[in-house]
Amino acid sequence: MNLTKHWAATLDDYAIDLAWSPDGALLAAASAAGPVSLFAGDTGAKHHTLPGHVGGTNTLAWMPPCQTTGPTTPATVASPAPLLATGGQDGAVKFWDAAAGQHTATAALGRTWVEHLAWRPYGQNPKSKIQNPNLAPVLFAAAGKNLSALRADGTVAHTFKPAPKTIIALAAQPAGGCVAAAQFGGVQLWDADDFLLQKELPYANGIHALVWSPDSKWLVSGNQDPSVHLWLPADNIELHMSGYEGKVKELSFDHTSRWLASGGGRDACIWDCSGAGPEGREPLMLPHDEKVCAVAFQTTHSLLATAAGDGTVMIWSVDRRQPLRATVKMPAAATKLAWSPDDALLAIGAENGAIYVLRCVA
Repeated sequence: MNLTKHWAATLDDYAIDLAWSPDGALLAAASAAGPVSLFAGDTGAKHHTLPGHVGGTNTLAWMPPCQTTGPTTPATVASPAPLLATGGQDGAVKFWDAAAGQHTATAALGRTWVEHLAWRPYGQNPKSKIQNPNLAPVLFAAAGKNLSALRADGTVAHTFKPAPKTIIALAAQPAGGCVAAAQFGGVQLWDADDFLLQKELPYANGIHALVWSPDSKWLVSGNQDPSVHLWLPADNIELHMSGYEGKVKELSFDHTSRWLASGGGRDACIWDCSGAGPEGREPLMLPHDEKVCAVAFQTTHSLLATAAGDGTVMIWSVDRRQPLRATVKMPAAATKLAWSPDDALLAIGAENGAIYVLRCVA
């Protein structure tokens, strides 16, 4: 496999977040200074520069495409215009028509930074076997101890009871049933439809990252202590994997829900979550010369990208338990890795504001 530079760009500050539109046509890149650039995914041409947030932009989230696995017809499944949500240091969530490059709505959530956003799968009602494309999309936004559910027009659908501690990670269940909100001391699972508390998952330490497996079976946290903790919420089972060099901030599942990649040291640690999970299994260790700072599996294929503090980005074939497939060196440490929806392109954001988009050639 070869990695070739498809295009590159430079932001005016640290690349704090990257996100591909659901159709892969646009790459959104947020600068820590505030502006958000929208690039054409195929050419790198800049379509728009959105002003973002006063003080700085923290996070990006594209509204997901409508889920249409039920008996729907083309007439009832209209594709909405690409909508991008951003959260910032001004305590607001902003919504943008990405095609037009226009601001459409703002939800002011107070003075606390909005650092985490998570959309409920659009059109998906987890309580029904029939998917409803008319079900309104809902965006969950965390600002300090406060969690809000927002509609795409910026209005508030629900304001949750404040958490005991600052919310430090959000993750929407892929099946659409709930959203997980992590804080020091554990995780709360909130129903994504009626907004009631489903379950509390205690964890007596700090949590840095949270991810669901694509099959919605596993919920995993990366922790301060340092470790990863795995829950099977449906079965009231939990597992604990320790032995990391440092705190774990990097997590990614592959599309089969078997492989869990984690950072936390100079090796990317890969756990086999098939069957009863990783307990009693030796992880696969993928070495770097410096601490791993990002991990990302492809969307529907099996390659894993890992990045380290020296700017090295590596591509691995984890499913074959094979070593390195390709390497590229960035001008600075990577901040974000993002595969395009078709897995053909890998976007990399760096601390110095550089954006590389690489094409993977077999």
